[in-house]
Parts: sequence; structure tokens; C-alpha cells
Amino acid sequence: MQYRALGSTGMQVSEIVFGAGAVGGVVFKKERPVRLEAVRRALAAGINWIDTAPSYGDGQSEENLGWILRDLSAAPHVSTKVRIDPSHSGDVDGEARRSIEQSLRRLGRSSVDLFQLHSRIVNAETGTGAVTAELVLGKGGVADAFDKLRSEGLTKYLGITGLGDTAALHKVIDSGRFQTVQVYHNLLNPSAGRSVPRDFSAQDFRDLIGAANAKGMGVLNIRVLAAGVIAGRPAPAGFPAMSPGSDPEADRQRTRLVGEALASEKGTMAQKAVRFALADRRISGVLVGFAELEHIDEALGAVDMGPLSDAAVRRLQELWRTDFRA
Repeated sequence: MQYRALGSTGMQVSEIVFGAGAVGGVVFKKERPVRLEAVRRALAAGINWIDTAPSYGDGQSEENLGWILRDLSAAPHVSTKVRIDPSHSGDVDGEARRSIEQSLRRLGRSSVDLFQLHSRIVNAETGTGAVTAELVLGKGGVADAFDKLRSEGLTKYLGITGLGDTAALHKVIDSGRFQTVQVYHNLLNPSAGRSVPRDFSAQDFRDLIGAANAKGMGVLNIRVLAAGVIAGRPAPAGFPAMSPGSDPEADRQRTRLVGEALASEKGTMAQKAVRFALADRRISGVLVGFAELEHIDEALGAVDMGPLSDAAVRRLQELWRTDFRA
């Protein structure tokens, strides 16, 4: 396993991060022995970071990780999150505090390494559960509440999830109030890491990775498999669009074209997707959700394969340049 700096935090992150969420869900959807073996196998291979949240399995992910890590006598880095309800904007501090305290109880820890905002960040209130950049950055907002938790030793670092309105996300990143960001970035939509056509048919994140890197923020790559679709797996029931701003049919077309462009590359499509993400050295770690034990070995194998070939990258660049118009 190789390790990379988590921005300017001084921490080192394994290139593969164990995603303990709904995409995969091995720590709460499988039988007890499989849950235990999944984490044991990942840690034995050198994965040193596990990412969870209260919403993953309605707390089951955190609770199971608590006993699993105790049984293994293991202490990897652990990150969790809070989803702020905009209707509670008058008590952001209380909502964040209640959430992290409940998470710590489930995890059996006194602190986490990283506490992240799980809500989408938007320009204006939408009533859909997203929060505005003003609520994040304004007086008495999310950043202020998180700072208090950090000062009390409940978390080492603070982060956001890079989903929502592009301009709002850049505003929060430019503020310098957070140390990490989880960024949507994959073969179907690489706009968080490179330029795409002005009329790109999915959301353009306008090099969010570059913006975060300029601020010394650690970047955790999420949705590298587009919720499993790139790997040929069905997306979890009720999961949102695979590419923000896109639609399922367009994503299926993108997936087919990407598969054709990478047909001569070694490895499975999941491995090719991970190799693509790891080629960007600005990314601290690629977060992968595991549904089966063999998915852990598959992700680890991708690290050993190294980046995609130059010829494959050129074929991908042509797809992105033409917005997947074959």
C-alpha cells in the first residue's frame, strides 16, 4: 500500500480508503463474520482510513465498526459526518454536537480524526435538505460549530462533502475554514479535476480538486465507481443520479463509451476507474465501498497496476472533449 499526504494536516492516508457506506455496505449488510473479515483484510493490506456516517445503515455502520475495531484491537483513522437540517439553522451548534457525540458512542471512541459536513452546499435555500454557503460560513454556522468541537478535542480535522452548487462549493473551499473535501470525480464526470466543454451535459465542478489543493486541503475521491455503475453493478435502490446534473440514460451511454475506450487496458472496470483517480497526485485517497470481500482485493490490485496507459488517457480525453458524443 502507498500513502499520500492529507493536504497540509500532516497525516498520511492510504491510497485506498475503506468506504463503510451504503455503496457496498459490507460492514452492515453482510453476516457478522464477513463484516469482521472485511475490515481485518483491509487493515492487514495497509488501508489505514475508514470513512463512515450516521446515515449509513441508520447508525449500523458506526456501531458495527465500533465492535469490529475492538475485536481486532485496531485503531485506524476514522472519519464520520453530520447532515445539518436547514430547518434547524438556529441551532447548528447543537445539531453538530449531538451528532458527533452519538457517533462517538456508537464507535466507542473519544474522538474521530475527521468530522465532515454531509449536506449538499448550495447558493440559495432549496428546501431539499441542502445548506447554503452562508449557513456554512456565517456567524453561528457550520464552520463555527465545527471549530468548537475541534477545540474540545472531539475531532482533529474538519471537512465537507463536495456536492451541491459548484459556485457555493468553491466559496466554501476558498474560505480556508476546512481541512478536507470529499470530491465527486470519476470516468463519467472528471470535471472536478480537469476542464470539460462549456456545454458539458453533467455538472461542471470546475476543477474543485485544484481549488482545494491550492488551499492545502486534503482531497478524498468519492463515487469513483459512480455508485457501482462503472463496475457493472446495480446502483443501490433510491440512490441519486450517478452523475450530478445528468440522467441515468446518459450515464449508461457514458459508461459504454468509457468501457470501449479502456477495453485494451488490464484489469476490471473497477480497477481501471481506481487507476484513473489515483493518477491525479492531488488526490489524497480514493474512497471505495466494498460489497464483497473480493472487492477489497480488487481495489488493492488496482494500486499495484499503476496509472492507465498514455494511449488510454488520450482516448478518454477525446471522449471528454466531445462530451461523450461518439
